[in-house]
Amino acid sequence: MYESPKFTPAGDCAVVIELGDEISPECNRAVHALSKALTHERIPAVRDIIPTYRSILVQYDAAQSSYDDMKSLLSNIPPSAEDPSNAPLVHIPVLYGGNHGPDLDFVARSAGMSPQEVIDTHSNAEYLVYMMGFTPGFPYLGGMPPQIAAPRRTTPRTAIPQGSVGIAETQTGVYPIESPGGWQLIGRTPLTLFDPQRDTPSLLDAGARVKFQPLPNEDEYQRIHQHAQSNQYRHATHTKE
Repeated sequence: MYESPKFTPAGDCAVVIELGDEISPECNRAVHALSKALTHERIPAVRDIIPTYRSILVQYDAAQSSYDDMKSLLSNIPPSAEDPSNAPLVHIPVLYGGNHGPDLDFVARSAGMSPQEVIDTHSNAEYLVYMMGFTPGFPYLGGMPPQIAAPRRTTPRTAIPQGSVGIAETQTGVYPIESPGGWQLIGRTPLTLFDPQRDTPSLLDAGARVKFQPLPNEDEYQRIHQHAQSNQYRHATHTKE
């Protein structure tokens, strides 16, 4: 991490605040602590605040503020004192393998494990949502055990089902809507991660903590899916003691 943030203009109405040059939980938590503080300031000229792995993009109205004035203002806002690691832990149910996880066997062979060992390893870890992107509501999750890392597919799929859980290199993530993609698919969640009709469209946000919960069979997957579709399912969360 840098001793102090670095500011760089991004076009004529945005500024990038870099907090480090590495992808790490420490740097990412610093990003979210500063992003939260900037959000709470409700600066009139600011139009959007977008946290990433190691930086924050702040978009502003150039008619209300110059780059130099915005940089001066942002550089004097201290990070939030709240510990981002205390964010609620969101449990995501997943049915691994079969039609829902067609690449589970490939990941298992790559890791020299059985499919069940991959499931156990993937679901026992706790993940940090480093950033959101690619499609609306897509969470890039860090903290995956390196022994189950797997390369992206050489040929991406043109349509990946909504809710698919995938692995790409040392990251895991969930496809919130049907879209093309090249990640190795190991399972699927019956939850809807992104719904523009909800008051809060995205189930997850950058800085959240995630743990996957294996489902025993297709019947349980369908039961949760039906409840989720009718807004009767409440995903489990808990905070650290």
